[in-house]
Amino acid sequence: MEQWANFLFHGELNDFLPKQYRQVGQQYRFSGSPALKDAIEALGVPHPEVGHVQQNGREVLLKARLEPFAEVQVFPVVPEASAVELPPLQVPVPKPARFVLDVHLGKLARYLRLLGFDTLYQNHYSDADIAALAAQEQRIVLTRDVGLLKQKQVVWGYWLRSQHWEEQLREVINQFNLLPQVQPFCRCLACNGEIARVSKEAVLPLLPPKTRLFFQEFYQCPHCRRVYWKGSHYEKMERFLSHLRSSVNLLP
Repeated sequence: MEQWANFLFHGELNDFLPKQYRQVGQQYRFSGSPALKDAIEALGVPHPEVGHVQQNGREVLLKARLEPFAEVQVFPVVPEASAVELPPLQVPVPKPARFVLDVHLGKLARYLRLLGFDTLYQNHYSDADIAALAAQEQRIVLTRDVGLLKQKQVVWGYWLRSQHWEEQLREVINQFNLLPQVQPFCRCLACNGEIARVSKEAVLPLLPPKTRLFFQEFYQCPHCRRVYWKGSHYEKMERFLSHLRSSVNLLP
């Protein structure tokens, strides 16, 4: 027999809903005994973005069964630094924060690495690959694909509201309170390896002619062998960090 329950989503969870259902209740029809998680995701909201759920006024887990004719209220997770106590369903993110990104977020991956964050990204990753890496290595999934966040293996995840990488970066820093963990210029932007200082002689064959003449300090990624020095690319990154500091006051 078909039954129904009323759902009301709060705050940023409305970002996942069709416009006609935002900020208002909607009826969910069902048969059998689905878990609340299944009903919530069927309505469009991925479980990593849910902070707590009330069914008929009682706090419940996502695995709880949806009761016939229930009144269900669903509340979002909160930015990690914004509350003394996190909502009951929100799992604190491991520190240091580590990420795995979907195939459309290559530029965001590069700038997270610039800030020193261990960030996995490959343009051939499937959703299953990303979910498996997230579970095996305790990584936060960043994506524009809501379906990816609905995978059962994903514990920490965030759906990026913006489609522009600089605003996406601000979103991620704010959501996961990354300010205290920022360590710029310690990772390879190309492959995510940790770079280390090397002698000029060790990398001399890899340097452009003018770089050999004008620079003495070098760093190298031990994985992909890419070499870094404080040239125009470094100055460009410094300007970016300065802009980020002045525009959003996120970095020290």
